[in-house]
Amino acid sequence: MKNNPFGKRLAAFSAAVADKGLDAAVVSGQSNVMSLTGVDCDNACLFVTPRSVVFYTDFRYTASVNRTAPWLKTGDIKKFNGKKPFPSGARAFAKIGFESSVPYSKYLTLKKAFPKAELVDVLQSILDLRMEKTPEELEKIRAAVLLNDEIWAEAQKRFSPGMTEKDMAREIKKLMIERGDGEAFETIVCVGKNAAECHHVPDSTVWNGKEPVLVDMGVKLGGYCSDMTRNILPDRPSRLYKKVYSLVLEANERAIKALKPGMTAGALDRAARSFLEKNGFGKAFGHSLGHGVGIDIHEAPAAAKRSKTVLKPGMTVTIEPGVYLEGNLGVRIEDLVFVTENGCEVVSKSEKPRF
Repeated sequence: MKNNPFGKRLAAFSAAVADKGLDAAVVSGQSNVMSLTGVDCDNACLFVTPRSVVFYTDFRYTASVNRTAPWLKTGDIKKFNGKKPFPSGARAFAKIGFESSVPYSKYLTLKKAFPKAELVDVLQSILDLRMEKTPEELEKIRAAVLLNDEIWAEAQKRFSPGMTEKDMAREIKKLMIERGDGEAFETIVCVGKNAAECHHVPDSTVWNGKEPVLVDMGVKLGGYCSDMTRNILPDRPSRLYKKVYSLVLEANERAIKALKPGMTAGALDRAARSFLEKNGFGKAFGHSLGHGVGIDIHEAPAAAKRSKTVLKPGMTVTIEPGVYLEGNLGVRIEDLVFVTENGCEVVSKSEKPRF
């Protein structure tokens, strides 16, 4: 594992397997396998013992794994579905770790492969290790975020009155396919009062060029995600819209300023939430302040009210306060930040317009 850029994380997981008194752990979730090896494969099982690691896959991927991750020993995944005999010693294992997030069919396959073993959930151990990104991961996320900024700048030039929300979302998606690896999630475009639905699905609502528009978008690049929300301000904003937008922007900036390593993710949430509560909009901020971003668009840590997760350098988190007034308006402003030794780095560079 010494040449593996993910070797430190994989070694830490192997140590966790030993600490839990497990004979081995089987990791099969695609994102989890990638987080421990750097290999993105849709048919793989990582078999981890306190002393060894084997990457099981099928013939279609073996050559690719050997080329991109030569430090990994590979095996035939058919051993996990009964088509080939599994090593006799392993079948006698007493405790096997598994991810509670796997489909029930995979759980049954594991029960068949290890008939004498108690299956013990190790998902949280993997998610905890994934929170602190490697330097290589941070650079990949940074590249995705910077590309997302470029796409947002170009997309705004393509928007014009008469376009629907679907039209605007398609323009963004086309740019993500042309310049990156596609969408990290379904792009959200909300015209006018539709922004009161915080996860509104773009529809046939037409933009007249004067109403506000909320866009939540993220491109995927090199296996990693980005996430950002920006607003196109209305030509003639109501007094209420100006007030809400300015408060949400200040809540965003207050949280960024407050973020320090060593604080809990719950305290970070409060930095924004308490400000909106004091200004009368606490009940209109119904979701958590943010979430981690990496291989998946939503990862730990969750910057939620009751989160006790301690923020550490190398973690990523979105700062996305919002206010949603049903039937009237919605505003959300989101940046992706890296937790650093002294505070945080705001990686999202797109301008946040002001009144």
